[in-house]
Amino acid sequence: MYDAVVLDNDGVLIGRTPFDTLREAAWDAFVSLGVEDPDLAHVDDIAVGVDPATLTDICERYGLDPVEFWRVRDETASVAQVEAARSGQKTPYEDVDALRHLDASLGVVSSNQQATVDALLDHFGLAGRFEVAYGREPSVASLSRKKPSPYYIERALEALDADTAIFVGDNESDVLAADNAGIDSAFVRRPHRRSTELSCQPTYEIDDLHDLVSICGRAPVDPETGL
Repeated sequence: MYDAVVLDNDGVLIGRTPFDTLREAAWDAFVSLGVEDPDLAHVDDIAVGVDPATLTDICERYGLDPVEFWRVRDETASVAQVEAARSGQKTPYEDVDALRHLDASLGVVSSNQQATVDALLDHFGLAGRFEVAYGREPSVASLSRKKPSPYYIERALEALDADTAIFVGDNESDVLAADNAGIDSAFVRRPHRRSTELSCQPTYEIDDLHDLVSICGRAPVDPETGL
């Protein structure tokens, strides 16, 4: 049914990073550039869901260069997430192995840093399962390319040479990004999304990655008969 299945990383393939980890990384970014006691509200604004306007406003308040600050913030956040993975705080979901039953090219598209995506997939031995994996480059421009923008999804589809595709995510922005890219979507109701109400309609709602097999997979091969 689909030439390609593209998946979000955090919350779909690998568990989400604790917010406190991201908050601490954002705090460290301020401190490393000479801001010893930033407002905690500004730290939280920089920790997740950052947009260019917010970044610019906060940097003006502290006399920071947005380009330099964002480079440092992305580096500290990436290091913190990789350390969380190495310490066992951030692990793959048990159903990731279901991907081997999918009869399509596989890719990853994340709003996380490219360095983080690459490091996590490599650390957990998942890199070889995907033909492409796209995350953000450490630039202010990348903030406007995050989902729901279809920018990175479209790059993945072009690299995979896919005419038909489905994007699998755990956020409303994932569903919107798929819509904006003109492809189908599957919203994964992981435990942290059980009660989430969406304002948009995904093509499918699934409980886990095993459900993808019935949508776009193939039956497992019997090791005795080969059928």
